[in-house]
Amino acid sequence: MRESKVTIKIPRPLYRKIQQVVGESGFDSATDFVVYVLRDLMGDSPVGVPDAPEGGSEFSKDELDAIRRKLKNLGYL
Repeated sequence: MRESKVTIKIPRPLYRKIQQVVGESGFDSATDFVVYVLRDLMGDSPVGVPDAPEGGSEFSKDELDAIRRKLKNLGYL
């Protein structure tokens, strides 16, 4: 059984930046990206995109490292 979800409001300029990162990173949506980053920051980060539909893509260690480098360069980490 999947857990229910909630809505979190963020400033629109931040959302626009997230959309840019999503377009360059391989995430399917801003939601997938935000959930991934929050789980990583909270120490609960599974491999691959969390809550991806069945058959969702998984990232290799090199891909995850590249994403982390991009996030750090953008000031998110």
